[in-house]
Amino acid sequence: MPEIKTLATATWSGWLGRERERFARFLVVGAVNAAFGYGIYAALVFFGVDYKAALFISTCAGVAFNFKTTGSFVFANRQPSRIFRFVGVYVVTYLVNAAGVGFLARFGMGAYLAGALLILPVAILAFLLNRNFVFNDA
Repeated sequence: MPEIKTLATATWSGWLGRERERFARFLVVGAVNAAFGYGIYAALVFFGVDYKAALFISTCAGVAFNFKTTGSFVFANRQPSRIFRFVGVYVVTYLVNAAGVGFLARFGMGAYLAGALLILPVAILAFLLNRNFVFNDA
């Protein structure tokens, strides 16, 4: 029986290592995507655009670029047909992000800080949704 335990440990360890590596790539791509998206968001808020509209515009601006980088670099999947599910993930993350900024704003937090604080939690949500619903068989 020690062989089965060793095999199970090796399999689990290998899977976990691949997932860590994939998540690390997701974070690198996400950092670039977040800088781009937050830059647009912050500029729009600076010019007086409501945070919900600013989130919507910055999200839309990054979808095509993010789909290519996330699909290719993170999940090794370049199937264009997955764009619709990818957009669905963006809709979900937009709604969560907008609700989060609105929630934090009710407690007196500014839109800049609230948007910045939500980057990592929303990125984790996006990774999980992309891994499980968009690129799940890659």
